[in-house]
Amino acid sequence: MKTKQGHLVFGLLTVFVGAALAGAALRAEVHNVSSPDKRIKVSVTTGDRIFYSVEAESGKILSPSAVSMTVDGGRVLGLNPEVKGKSERSVDEKIIPPVKEKRAVIPDRFNEMSLRFSGGYGLIFRVYDDAVAYRFFIETEGRIQVDAEEATFFFAGDPKGWIPFVRSMHTSFESNYSYLALKDVGSARFSYAPVLVDLPGGLKAAVTEADLDDYPGMFLTGIDEGLAVLRGKFAPYPLEEKLRAKSDRALQVVRAADYIALTRGPRSFPWRVIMIARNDGELIANDVVYRLGPPLQMKDTAWIRPGKVAWDWWNAWNIYGVDFRAGINTETYKYYIDFAARHGIEYVILDEGWSDPADLFKINPEIDMEELAAYAAEKKVGLIMWCVWVTFDRQMEAALDRFEKWGVKGVKIDFMDRDDQKVVEFYRRAAAATAGRRMIVDFHGAFKPDGLRRAFPNILSREGVLGLEGSKWSFQITPDHDLMLPFTRMLAGPMDYTPGAMINAQERQFRAVYDRPMSQGTRAHQLAMYVVYESPLQMLCDSPSNYEREPDSMAFLSPVPTVWDETVVLGAVVGDYVVLARRKEDTWYAAAMTDWSSRKLEVDLGFLGGGTWEAEIFADGPNAERYAGDLKRTARRVTSGEKLEIELAPGGGWAAIFRK
Repeated sequence: MKTKQGHLVFGLLTVFVGAALAGAALRAEVHNVSSPDKRIKVSVTTGDRIFYSVEAESGKILSPSAVSMTVDGGRVLGLNPEVKGKSERSVDEKIIPPVKEKRAVIPDRFNEMSLRFSGGYGLIFRVYDDAVAYRFFIETEGRIQVDAEEATFFFAGDPKGWIPFVRSMHTSFESNYSYLALKDVGSARFSYAPVLVDLPGGLKAAVTEADLDDYPGMFLTGIDEGLAVLRGKFAPYPLEEKLRAKSDRALQVVRAADYIALTRGPRSFPWRVIMIARNDGELIANDVVYRLGPPLQMKDTAWIRPGKVAWDWWNAWNIYGVDFRAGINTETYKYYIDFAARHGIEYVILDEGWSDPADLFKINPEIDMEELAAYAAEKKVGLIMWCVWVTFDRQMEAALDRFEKWGVKGVKIDFMDRDDQKVVEFYRRAAAATAGRRMIVDFHGAFKPDGLRRAFPNILSREGVLGLEGSKWSFQITPDHDLMLPFTRMLAGPMDYTPGAMINAQERQFRAVYDRPMSQGTRAHQLAMYVVYESPLQMLCDSPSNYEREPDSMAFLSPVPTVWDETVVLGAVVGDYVVLARRKEDTWYAAAMTDWSSRKLEVDLGFLGGGTWEAEIFADGPNAERYAGDLKRTARRVTSGEKLEIELAPGGGWAAIFRK
């Protein structure tokens, strides 16, 4: 057995008996660090191995969990560690994000403990009031081969979790969530992060990572010994890649190394993150992945323009009532641009079909890009160009030169479908190259956000979510699924779910129709997503012709922002419902969503902060239970002391605009 494999087996065994080993080690030392509010404590034991445990005021979250890293063919960082130095610091600062996802000012308050060990490596443990994070660092210079990383999360008790399983590390990171006991996950199954864990006493914990750099992303798997253990699983370093037969985009790894990364020191490694929430609403308020992201690497961010996008592909270019033949052609895109200009929509995307996916310089002959670019500029609407990542990577500089000449404002890069070291590095190169041309980025076929948008805020959104596009071919995109996303995938950062369907269906009426798609749930459910789901680049997925038939829907979709100065969660239960309010300048937007259960909920307007307000309300109509497109728009005056009673149909929603 190879050294690193033996180490991994040893590591798993020590996870099971970590507490006993930690207590019995003859030279064990315990190092503690607590959150600023003293409610969360991390204990790090350095004996024969390194273990960390986490407890909150209501009890233990993580039992002693082993961490280590194997490098350079067998050297184990974390085996028989010798502490050479310890330092601590407390930080209480504020981050002003160039792109405001949840809030205009992000408090960055934590206590941190750094342990340096003989051999030129160390660990940093950082404790916030709402999260714990740790990372390895190596101080020595030169080449580093990372053979394996042992990242374990040994949850106390017998908790269950919401887990998005996948079958392969070549994946689009789009899964429904399964709810099961962590002890039953086993070693044969694995998932991507975040994974949300349901702890006793109402606590929730979510496992993810932050600040990926020159390193693979972390999947999570279990063990077969019947314990509530999640452990990191990492894609090996790709040695040879090949396009799948008859594919222009599925670049698969056909030969992989027996190590996970080749990198250089000195360096820090990704943060392993455990978010902690005392109630379900605190999950939505958490932005620790952004806080842990790398610092800003752009001098000028004033040009970055969040906004909404008129999207062509989901609605299959189905425009009507016009005197030309709709399709991927100049006339159709002018129609999209006119629609965007009329309704204050910042962008139009040209998705698959504007060029040969394998060559961005082979333009569809039905499109005159020079004419279209000039028309968009005249109407003050930005163009976003869709690209297959393999093609974009190969033609990056030349393609960006051409896009810049056309006045293109952004790119949508698709089908990476991996998070090994090579692909992770591509994200940084693409972000830096587009930032240098003042272009925004939307990553599709992407792994979850890791905080890179803090360094490159031109990254406005990512997919890596089972979003509305799946309704074109499956029944997976249900209101039950929709009510999982704010508590799971959205924990990592913005998600390009692509809402906005104007053809809506109750469960018994839904059909998956690829070229005339619909959504499950009500019209108000779709509108509410624009407040509940975070994405500084938010799609309007349906046909402009359909939107023009729905003035009540457009009365909400036209003004609704995509970035926020303040977020207040008013009520939330994972998978069941959510009620929240967000402020942009002096206007508040509120929204509620439910699963397939109809609900009566109360909206406390205390967040308005005094005075009288004009409320414009978009609710499920009286017949939404039988006709999901039934939307009722009303207006009334309200005060901050009021409590609104709202009724949600099955798969329903509610949205409101409050103007002083």
